[in-house]
Amino acid sequence: MPTDLPEEQAGLFREVLAALEEQHVPYAVSGAFALRQHTGICRFTKDLDLFMTACTCMRVLPYLRKRGFQCEVRDPVWLAKAHKHGFFVDLITGMSNGIFAVEDSWIERARPAVVHGMETRVLAPEELVASKIFVTRRERFDGADIAHVIYGTYPKFDWDRELQIVGEHWEMLLWALVLFRYVYPAQTHFIPAAVWKELLQRFEREIAHPDAHAKFRGSLVDENMFAIDLNEWQLANLLEENRRKRLEQAKRCATKPGEKKHKEHSRTRRVA
Repeated sequence: MPTDLPEEQAGLFREVLAALEEQHVPYAVSGAFALRQHTGICRFTKDLDLFMTACTCMRVLPYLRKRGFQCEVRDPVWLAKAHKHGFFVDLITGMSNGIFAVEDSWIERARPAVVHGMETRVLAPEELVASKIFVTRRERFDGADIAHVIYGTYPKFDWDRELQIVGEHWEMLLWALVLFRYVYPAQTHFIPAAVWKELLQRFEREIAHPDAHAKFRGSLVDENMFAIDLNEWQLANLLEENRRKRLEQAKRCATKPGEKKHKEHSRTRRVA
């Protein structure tokens, strides 16, 4: 696992994981710990990323508060935080642009792992890649992480699952795969020929028959780099539209009467 972590911080991580395990909360660890599990890359991390559905997150926050954590919802679209002793844990329910939301299937497919001595689960490589394809900002770009996950999990990566997750945003995946091919030309075959063929044929069709009414999508990539398109050129703001939809879903979780029982703990450990 990532090295040089202060013991007090590692202790906080163990405390949170133990608390969630005690309550059989369906979640999966992501971030540096998942990257290490799938690639062997050891990276220092200041936080612990826990993926869970939005409804699960709404149930977990009151429980963590009772355990002495200071909890806050930083962005109801995708992020809450639990603080204690100057350290924190991120509870992530989706992507900030509203494109992907964590679903039950993401947790059900998580892989067994040990994090700071705690038996837990990390995101499967396919969900990990999906969580990174829109991390394309000037200050942070996760293309290298995606390339390393593909390289490190060959030949077990489930490409059918990946295509299912990315859906209509397959061009972002293709962008990441072209980068992989450029970086690792001798490992082009790590991406099956059928996947290359499928995505490139889709791309050829889109180029040959472009949709004259397709909306501008730059804000989904980075609303800051494409701010001029939104603010001065008055192009469509799909970021705002997607975030609005996710906010409505988050509100339904917060106002839903009663609590859905947590799934059996054994199910959250299942490996697809």
